[in-house]
Amino acid sequence: MRGWWRDLTDLVLPAECGGCGTPRTVLCPECRAALSGAVPRRVRPVPEPHGLPAVYAAAPYADEVRAALLAHKERGALALAGPLGAALAGAVRAGLRESRRARTVRIVASLSEGEGEGDGAVGGADGVPGAGPVLLVPVPSAPWAVRARGHDPVRRMALAAAAELRRTGSPARVVPVLRHGRAVADQSGLNSRQRLANLGGALEVTAGGSGLLGGGRVVLVDDLVTTGATLAEAARAVREATGPVRAVGGTTAVYRRAPWEVREERTAGSREERAKWTRDAPGMTAGNVLAWPVRAAVVAAAPDSFEKNRN
Repeated sequence: MRGWWRDLTDLVLPAECGGCGTPRTVLCPECRAALSGAVPRRVRPVPEPHGLPAVYAAAPYADEVRAALLAHKERGALALAGPLGAALAGAVRAGLRESRRARTVRIVASLSEGEGEGDGAVGGADGVPGAGPVLLVPVPSAPWAVRARGHDPVRRMALAAAAELRRTGSPARVVPVLRHGRAVADQSGLNSRQRLANLGGALEVTAGGSGLLGGGRVVLVDDLVTTGATLAEAARAVREATGPVRAVGGTTAVYRRAPWEVREERTAGSREERAKWTRDAPGMTAGNVLAWPVRAAVVAAAPDSFEKNRN
């Protein structure tokens, strides 16, 4: 009877921990701590590709974390989607909190100049800003990779992350609006410049997808960031599809210039400087789609891409 029960549980639970191989557990406590035990932080690949949004990662891509990601992605350990999604949700929260801090600094600076700017953002559960739902946009795998693996690992983790965010009181949903517009080569073995060339112009937003991105905080999600080429391309596709972005207090800027993202950790500039960004932005319309700069969150990043002394 005992042997029969073990055989049955093996059909439901993985035979071993995805991180270290401990038998009969999805992820042992030690590997779970390696994945989600640290505070998610901002990461910057070197060199940093043009157009890369602010990226936050839950853990360094090494040892147990690397093993767990590969087990889920390449070996179909689908039960790992839960803990990996929880780690991804932590990176999403970190990015949104930092975005709120930067936005608050700009508002305070604007008010001190007598402009009366304000965006009505308020803190929600977990301290993330209350500016609409969190819209998780998974970076799509190449169609041939999805067929070979039998599942889409990033989308599966995104769904788990959205569930975790909702569980803690933050409205969130997955918006899978990105797709490959042309074929791309396997990225493994390519350096940063080759990856940029391989992915340049490869992604696009589905027909009608830009309308699904309005009124929320768009966060691109992926399992891993190495050179940043994939997230930079995904951000370009979203920005081009949605057009101008509404920034603080109605000030608008086209994402091609990305002034607020470049300056997000500085105090707001002079009134004349912000006016210059607005005047120089071509093609602005009154009905901007995005209400928040694009952010990105990943489960893991190269250890040397984590910024020191930043939480």
